[in-house]
Amino acid sequence: MDYPELIVERSDDIFILKINRPEALNALNIKVFDALEYFFTTYNNDLSVKGVVITGSGEKAFVAGADIKEFMDFDSSEGAKLSKRGQDIFFKIERFHAPVIAAVNGFALGGGCELAMACHLRIAGPAAKFGQPEVNLGLVPGYGGSQRLIQYIGKTKAMKMLLTGEMISAEQALQWGLVNEISEAGGEIDLSLSLLNKIKSKGPLAIKKTISLVNDFFDNTKNGFEEEYKDFGFTLGSADAKEGSRAFIEKRKPLFKGI
Repeated sequence: MDYPELIVERSDDIFILKINRPEALNALNIKVFDALEYFFTTYNNDLSVKGVVITGSGEKAFVAGADIKEFMDFDSSEGAKLSKRGQDIFFKIERFHAPVIAAVNGFALGGGCELAMACHLRIAGPAAKFGQPEVNLGLVPGYGGSQRLIQYIGKTKAMKMLLTGEMISAEQALQWGLVNEISEAGGEIDLSLSLLNKIKSKGPLAIKKTISLVNDFFDNTKNGFEEEYKDFGFTLGSADAKEGSRAFIEKRKPLFKGI
């Protein structure tokens, strides 16, 4: 990948992606979108990838929003296209076969909060701040924020955040269910990697199907219960399930192969 806006590091079967625009507090622009789209399209079906961590460069921000300078002169049609593209890229992240964790190391505002919510799990540093401040600019969220925020924290809390544009702390986000855990200062990536290492010891087919099933609950075009029994049958018939059962009976660690 030749995208300076996204630093890509790989350690065995786990990737760390760093949004690399610290001078702009890692604000999302078209080039960042290009890089994210390329990565999650390229590795979408690569089962050798067992997890991804997304974080921001520097200490101040995960992603402090979208790059306003880039779209401030867009007309309605151009704005809708930008929003649709951002949503499509975030759907790719949400539907990725392996767990994607947002390691939130500072401000996660606007598009940054939306990016974090598109990830499967969120680890926040103690100084992290979350918010959807679009109303301050006379806008609404464009990358799924109005929908995912409700899913995570409920209508009442989401409505207040969206209407006031106010930020919430990492501790508040944890209490409301927006983040999974709070790390020590500077420990967001390490805690994310620890969690991924725990998850990747499980059956990869089961992990992939579990991610899909949880997403299906929020997909109005699908019956989540129907998808569940289909995927249960699929995984039950897999070699991984046979190995997992044998390992349980034999009191040893399973050797999953993703088949």
